[in-house]
Amino acid sequence: MDKNLISNERKLYLRKLRKNRFLVLFSQIFILILFLGIWEILANKGIIDSFITSQPSRIAKTFMNLSSNDLVKHILVTTYETVIGFLIGTSLGVLIAIILWWSEFLSKVFDPYLVVLNSLPKVALRTNNYNLGWGWNFCNNSNGSCYLFNSNNFRKFKWIFKN
Repeated sequence: MDKNLISNERKLYLRKLRKNRFLVLFSQIFILILFLGIWEILANKGIIDSFITSQPSRIAKTFMNLSSNDLVKHILVTTYETVIGFLIGTSLGVLIAIILWWSEFLSKVFDPYLVVLNSLPKVALRTNNYNLGWGWNFCNNSNGSCYLFNSNNFRKFKWIFKN
């Protein structure tokens, strides 16, 4: 398209769109840098507990040393297990749905149980009581296992701050 064929109003409109896109991108980057800066300052001053929330400089240092601490291997293993779990769960779900769709008898038999399972919070279906913690402290002294994230700590959000 020839630039001479574009009207002045169209050129102004396109210039305004480019300026708007630039301002949006600049604002997004500025907010990200501001957030990371405030996070770093609060962690350095000890206002937030850097053991729990870490800090951007430590995260960047960890990413720079990916090959030395086998983090890439662990990320690949976690991704592999997530994909396999998703595929197995999806396949079983589709298979069970097909079976229930084909068999009216099985559909009627399992309907109340599936309704109850669907209405339950997914957290209630966890395998043991130690996943989210029950006590006021992090450790279960009977088996020596300690958990950093405790359900009581999520209920009281003050745990991020040191004081």
